[in-house]
Amino acid sequence: MSADGRPALAFGGDYNPEQWPEAMWAEDVALMREAGVNLVSVAIFSWALLEPAEGRYEFGWLDRVLELLHSNGIRVDLANASASPPPWFSHRYPQSLPVTAEGVRLSYGSRQAFCPSSPDYRRAAGALTRALAERYGQHPAVLMWHVHNEYGCHNAHCYCDVSAVAFRDWLRQRYSTLDELNDAWGTAFWSQRYSDWNQILPPRRSGTWVNPTQQLDFWRFSSDELLECFKAEAAILRAHSDRPVTTNFMSFFKPLDYFQWARELDLVSNDHYLIVDDPDPAEELSMAADLMRGLAGGSPWLLMEHSTSAVNWQPRNRAKAPGEMTRNSLQHIARGSDGALFFQWRASAAGAEKYHSALVPHAGRDSRRWAEVLELGGVLARLGELAGSVVEPAEVAILHDWQSRWAAELDSHPSVDLSPMAGARQLYSALWRSGVRCDFTHPRADFSGYRVLLAPHLYLLSAEHARALTAFVEAGGTVLVTYFSGIVDERDHLHLGGYPGALRELLGIRMEEFYPLLAGESAPLTEYGSGAIWSELGRTEGAEQLAGYAEGPVAGSPAITRHSVGAGQAWYLGTTLSDDHLGDLLSEILAQAGVRALLPGLPPGVEVVVRRAATGARFTFVLNHTGEPVSVELDGTELVTGEEASRALLVPAGAVRVVRGG
Repeated sequence: MSADGRPALAFGGDYNPEQWPEAMWAEDVALMREAGVNLVSVAIFSWALLEPAEGRYEFGWLDRVLELLHSNGIRVDLANASASPPPWFSHRYPQSLPVTAEGVRLSYGSRQAFCPSSPDYRRAAGALTRALAERYGQHPAVLMWHVHNEYGCHNAHCYCDVSAVAFRDWLRQRYSTLDELNDAWGTAFWSQRYSDWNQILPPRRSGTWVNPTQQLDFWRFSSDELLECFKAEAAILRAHSDRPVTTNFMSFFKPLDYFQWARELDLVSNDHYLIVDDPDPAEELSMAADLMRGLAGGSPWLLMEHSTSAVNWQPRNRAKAPGEMTRNSLQHIARGSDGALFFQWRASAAGAEKYHSALVPHAGRDSRRWAEVLELGGVLARLGELAGSVVEPAEVAILHDWQSRWAAELDSHPSVDLSPMAGARQLYSALWRSGVRCDFTHPRADFSGYRVLLAPHLYLLSAEHARALTAFVEAGGTVLVTYFSGIVDERDHLHLGGYPGALRELLGIRMEEFYPLLAGESAPLTEYGSGAIWSELGRTEGAEQLAGYAEGPVAGSPAITRHSVGAGQAWYLGTTLSDDHLGDLLSEILAQAGVRALLPGLPPGVEVVVRRAATGARFTFVLNHTGEPVSVELDGTELVTGEEASRALLVPAGAVRVVRGG
């Protein structure tokens, strides 16, 4: 919603006026108005200026910034500035600094230089948050609150003595007795049994592999500790202000269980940056956006940060091609974001991110980048009526569980080549190429709206979640499970009796031994080419074998199976297929489940997504990521150009069109 009450998509980014002379602030705001900027994030890294000494606050400069923005119709996502303690704090409280698994205490001088369990940090961050909330909680410029910034980006785990005490307290809540903990951790192995809570430490560097369940619990604890920091600061803000509270996620960032975090946010927001070395950045962007929509429960979310062009933190930082910034922005919006914000407003002249692109580049207004910023601002203004609309429901979902990923990627496993994220990406890529959209959801979610569920390497699966998958299939759903799924329970204990453990009966198979493949090795199959990374020795127990291993020690064992259960079907894929053969298999599964692309027949790289407003209006996004124009049959008003679309809509190479229709 814009400052004048009309529906609007958010456009703007991180504004750091403290980096510039105050005389430039009026110029900044004039340029914002020229570009159509309507929302900026302020004070994210301003702790040192807001509190130059302990307990002494200086808000005068921030007062003037907020008043200037408000008087020009620009709303503020106000940060509580807790992301980067100032040097005076770290110098005065050195025990607040984080410690690595090797026992090295890290110094200050960068950002996020604190232990999440530090009582000194929590007290100081809370005091600053309270001072800001009391002063600005009802300020007319403040649209929302921005807690911290990219939690855990540099301090996801701390192994200090303070963390050790907090870890033990967390464990006491999870396990009521030491006997229960010893059983859960399997401490009978390697003489690890604990006889006193004080003997328990974080999984610090040791001579060899540390207890796997101890490691898994430490991942859980570390995510929870940072979440407790967020919850404490958010509670202070909510006590003084009725504005929504968020913090910015980082897509599939491994250390934080965002499904748990999302429940604590009033609005899900995300930072996303293209990875230069990714084989298909547009595909990866859509995958991240679909995850955010899943975390938001299908509601609109907000792209809090992305880049106008190059970043500064990759080995080689490629600048974006003409049109790419606009296409990236609209791609996020197509998949549910109610705006496009950037890091940052004006490119820095000093500091670690001075080579990171911005809305106002080093070259200033006389630049191609600024011209594209003006163009994007105009497009977003014309799309304002989309605000609040939702992406039409998908029929396919990929199951994603951070805790299962943590467990699957622990050490001392059958193969280092197995990757839950790579498995999810390959399945997503096959859907992307076929034009079928999907959601990301948790194994505990309600599956009733889906026809097909995909479970890539869902290694950790509780009996309860396995029963939910079975019920989904019995009711007529289709599930595809890939290898190394259902292997262990929530304690990282094996489901005994044969693989895939908790899913053995659902899938109608029984595998008795893993035969991981060596680097570069393949396993010829009777159908669908050959497999990579993995093979297994086993048999069907009720399932139909669609492909088996053609030779070698597991010859004759099933590689691809299908099992009819109730009104549905459970498929199993026991190896890694080539992209083409996986696409063939997935096409067969989707066809049998009655799932088809929204607009069949479009070439790969042409993306079609629909958002629907509460009024019933449909907004069809067509994003052409290819180098050739494409024609799409759509009727309605095209909002990017303002032209009427009559059946054959031509979308130029690299362009985006949005058609409003009933």
